[in-house]
Amino acid sequence: MKEEISKILTLVEEGKIDSEKASQLINVLKEKDVTPSVKSSDYLDKMLRVRVSSEEGDKVSVNLPLRLIKVALKTGLSIAATIPESAKYVKDIDVIDVDLILEAIENELSGQIVDVESAKGEKVSVVIE
Repeated sequence: MKEEISKILTLVEEGKIDSEKASQLINVLKEKDVTPSVKSSDYLDKMLRVRVSSEEGDKVSVNLPLRLIKVALKTGLSIAATIPESAKYVKDIDVIDVDLILEAIENELSGQIVDVESAKGEKVSVVIE
């Protein structure tokens, strides 16, 4: 767990994530350390749930098995950026968020791992459950 916390602190020092996001990630790591370990096969049966809502009332709901995420996440983001209807929503997604999601999956974290709300009222939530 010390190695993961060190990585999180490095991301804060580099300005890639803020202290609030770092605190959330560290709390998740601590919860994982206290809770009984989950078999990897059970963990890979979980889902990554992404929820996006815009100020205009647009809503996107995506449920993906973790087994597909490592390959699909980066590829899907780059494809979505080329589709005019979705490009306006994904252009502001920071690559660091994608990297954090992949790191969370590799470390078998559960729960909410990303929660973003823009000044315009757009919301993005990523949960592993």
